[in-house]
Parts: sequence; C-alpha cells; structure tokens
Amino acid sequence: MIIRTATTRAEREMCFALRRAVFMGEQGVSEAEEWDGLEDDCHHILALQDGQPVGTARLRPLGDTVKVQRVAVIASHRGTGLGHRIMAHALDLARQMGSARVTLEAQTHAIGFYEALGFAAHGPEFDDAGIAHRKMEMRLR
Repeated sequence: MIIRTATTRAEREMCFALRRAVFMGEQGVSEAEEWDGLEDDCHHILALQDGQPVGTARLRPLGDTVKVQRVAVIASHRGTGLGHRIMAHALDLARQMGSARVTLEAQTHAIGFYEALGFAAHGPEFDDAGIAHRKMEMRLR
C-alpha cells in the first residue's frame, strides 16, 4: 500500500475517479455538488494498492487552518484501516504546512471514525448534498 500526495495530473485523475465512484456513484451526489472549482487550490492524497487507486482525500488550505474534504475509500477496502492511514497522511501534511488546526465536515455515520483520530464534533447537524453532516475540528498546536 502506498499513500502519497498526488503530484501528477494522472494521479489527480485517479483521485477524481475514486470520488466519482464513491460520492457520485454510491451516494448519489450530483456532479455540480462534487466539482466545486477548488481542485487546483487543494492538495490531493492518493492511496494505491498494487498500482490501483483505492482511497483519496483532499486538503484545502485556509490560512492557518486546513480543511480535509472528499475522504473516500472504495468499498472493498473499507474497514481495513486504510481510512485511518489516509487521515494520518493528511494530518502529517497539515503539520508540514504549518497549520494550527484541521477542520472537516463529517457525514454523521463517520463521526466516530474521526473522533477516534482526535477530532471533536461541534454545532448542529446539517444537510450537504442530501447527506447529514456535522462540523468537526482538531487542534494541531
């Protein structure tokens, strides 16, 4: 298993294909909601197993904060710890960027996953693309 920051156009396209499969294909998120025009402002993380894309995440720098978005793992690799490994890479990258905190908007079914990593939920539940979410945050320093 290799987890790294996508640096080439081909690697970014693999990240996008994973998002299409998970968010648009499985969860019914519309193309307009998935593609927000911020891709070039973000860092993309790609997980590969035997050269095949199996997971991704996107980090969006916002001053001294990094917002983790679009965390996706293909169905065959869920429950294997891959999500935790992708998030560990994301948090390491956020630290390298000098971020003071990391935020995200978690689908409510995944709140426990993020709490186990040290994130704390706050604020009310809200709808994003027809899916219930809550805001979460972790301080890095």
